[in-house]
Amino acid sequence: MSQPIALSSEVPATCRACNVRHAGMCAVLTAAELATMARSARRTQHAPGEPLVVEDSKLTSYANVTDGVVKLSRVLRNGRQQVVGLQFAPDLLGRLFGRENLVNVEAASEVDLCRIPKDVLEQLVATNPVLKQRLLDQSLQDLDEARDWMVTLGRKDARQRVASLLLLVARRCGAPGIDDPDRVVFDLPLTRSDMADFLGLTIETVSRQISRLRHEGVVQVANHRHVVIPSLPRLETLAG
Repeated sequence: MSQPIALSSEVPATCRACNVRHAGMCAVLTAAELATMARSARRTQHAPGEPLVVEDSKLTSYANVTDGVVKLSRVLRNGRQQVVGLQFAPDLLGRLFGRENLVNVEAASEVDLCRIPKDVLEQLVATNPVLKQRLLDQSLQDLDEARDWMVTLGRKDARQRVASLLLLVARRCGAPGIDDPDRVVFDLPLTRSDMADFLGLTIETVSRQISRLRHEGVVQVANHRHVVIPSLPRLETLAG
């Protein structure tokens, strides 16, 4: 059974002003469910590099990414960090019905979160099959991306890895050109060090491959972070 559409006048004011009100899990909630969640949710803002969740800590709340990009990482026994994923608006942070946080979560860019107590969201999921399916779809998307990334790290060369990462960010948070839909613009949310950790490369190799892509006209980079992809199909081809 489909969920009734929440009329704009019935939706809490905080939700009406939200960037992802019509995306992600909130898009399938009724006005009453949004009101239930809004009563206990809190909005938080975070600067780049700020820790959001600590690995192995008790899971007491979930968070909907309403703006920005976060990075997920694990810390090895020798203290080295491995970036294992990125999440974008409107992704949900936290393993549903889990007891512990399995990864470290850090703001990769300026990030806005809508934090929801664990019991509140889990109760909504238990009573709303459409919401359960929406969150299952996100989990399956995360699994598909993880499998794709296994191929990237296991079989692609350095140039293809860097192109694959740029393609991932372009697809998830890039803004298409007004007159050319193949042109995409975005601010890269990762430092060269983070990119190296994510790709299994050295910082020097990442910088060298970005310079190579610039010389080939595949990307344009200003101030190390502002990226223009003149032709997304060309980047897709180079990413393999």
